[in-house]
Amino acid sequence: MKYQIPRSRNSGINTCLECWDKQQQINRLEEEIKGLKAKLRYREESGQKPFGSSTPSSRIPVKANSAEENQAKKGGGKAGHQGHGRKAASAETANRVQEITVEGNCPDCGSQLQRNGQRQRTVREIRAVEPERILYQLERRQCSGCARIVQAKAPAVLPRSEIGNQLLSELIINHYLHGIPLGRLCEKYGLNIGTAIQMLHRVGGIFSGIIPALIQQYRQSEVRHADETSWRTDGSGGYAWLFTTADLSLFLYRNTRSAKVAREVLGEEPLEGVLVVDRYNAYNKAPVQLQYCYAHLMREVEDLLKEFADNKEIEAFCSTMISLLAEAMHLRAKAITDQQYYERAKSLKAEIMAAVNASATHLGIRRIQDIFRNNEHRLYHWVSNRAVPAENNRAERELRPTVIARKVSFGSQSEAGAKTREVLQSLIQTIKKRTDNPSRWLKRFSINIALIHR
Repeated sequence: MKYQIPRSRNSGINTCLECWDKQQQINRLEEEIKGLKAKLRYREESGQKPFGSSTPSSRIPVKANSAEENQAKKGGGKAGHQGHGRKAASAETANRVQEITVEGNCPDCGSQLQRNGQRQRTVREIRAVEPERILYQLERRQCSGCARIVQAKAPAVLPRSEIGNQLLSELIINHYLHGIPLGRLCEKYGLNIGTAIQMLHRVGGIFSGIIPALIQQYRQSEVRHADETSWRTDGSGGYAWLFTTADLSLFLYRNTRSAKVAREVLGEEPLEGVLVVDRYNAYNKAPVQLQYCYAHLMREVEDLLKEFADNKEIEAFCSTMISLLAEAMHLRAKAITDQQYYERAKSLKAEIMAAVNASATHLGIRRIQDIFRNNEHRLYHWVSNRAVPAENNRAERELRPTVIARKVSFGSQSEAGAKTREVLQSLIQTIKKRTDNPSRWLKRFSINIALIHR
């Protein structure tokens, strides 16, 4: 609002300084009120109230998507509910039964204590992990006929190796599966880190054939997932690629994010099935049908809503799309029959297409609509096949430990280290999906490898 200089009744100019100051204060307060109204309107429409998009969910007392009747419920066990606490072991099921006696006299009066039965308490414990240094005295014998010297072999250890197969398996499991830094493991087990790295490179070389084998299995899968994240190798920028299915995980560490990595895995010949990805262009020329991740698309819709929170047209469009995309992502996990699934999936697709084909005036809405219109052949495979998810959560979850490892170790220290990581990480993550105990499998397999390499 622009200030108009007050005039006197005689049409003369009012030069009163007090009136000038008051009018300036009025203008300033009006602008402040206008700004506060805009902020209040934004909070009311977004439903966030005093909490912003960057506020951790744990700090928000009531979640935005919680039902009103659930907000009044108190946490904890309900009265009369039979709990599922820890189960006590019996003398037959316990690994060890140990009787603990009471020593001395009564702590209150000092009188002699009389036996009054027993109270049983079940405790889970682990034996202290202490690597032992074994000195194998290998007997040598000489043939009486040809004078050849025959020497006994050390059990469960690779030739010329200082680290036994069981300890080597522990290093691989803890480092490549659980993400424990190699330096910490060497400190725990009393190993020289150079020796540990050398042995891991050696095992990586032994299992190097697993990469082409997993690539062939990946190509034959019906539903595949792929994703990538940054990864530094020898101080240079690069990327960790993940190609995964329900029963295998293939990690590739490359210095590029170009489409040639996707072609290396998917090949040039047309493939059956579907590949679930985000909208990264490297996958667009893959010889397989693509299913774009709805979670990534929903983030773009949510960002549009946050940017234009006071626009009614955007609010209506985004609210509809967010609800439809969220239901599409959760539909296959619902406890419904396949017939019910396909009926609802077909209905959801029709509702989504109606929203993206509706007329719109705002350019932000048109941009989202164009994404769906131009990529219709990559957005609805989940409608006709329940095995195909509408999101890429499998790849996102499996890639998260690699992101954590990158933040802890800052990547691989050499090209050889990146190559060893892709082999052993692919091996151990795939074993985890196919066996109940990957550590036991690796130890048993390592013993066979030791026998082969004698």
